[in-house]
Amino acid sequence: MAGKGGKSKRGKSKGSRKKTKKPVSEVDILSPAAMLNAYYISHNAAACLEFRGFSWPDSPKKKGKKGK
Repeated sequence: MAGKGGKSKRGKSKGSRKKTKKPVSEVDILSPAAMLNAYYISHNAAACLEFRGFSWPDSPKKKGKKGK
């Protein structure tokens, strides 16, 4: 009769462990890899700048797609 009366091993922990955070490195948005990515995802220069976080001031926000 396996499983009856036995203690389960789930839920046991060996105490809290501190997670070490990796240092965040600066990303160069003008690197060759980033420029290649921007080439494939943007349709024009304004879209490229918007993807990189430089949007036009007072521009209307994009609305999400509505599901049916």
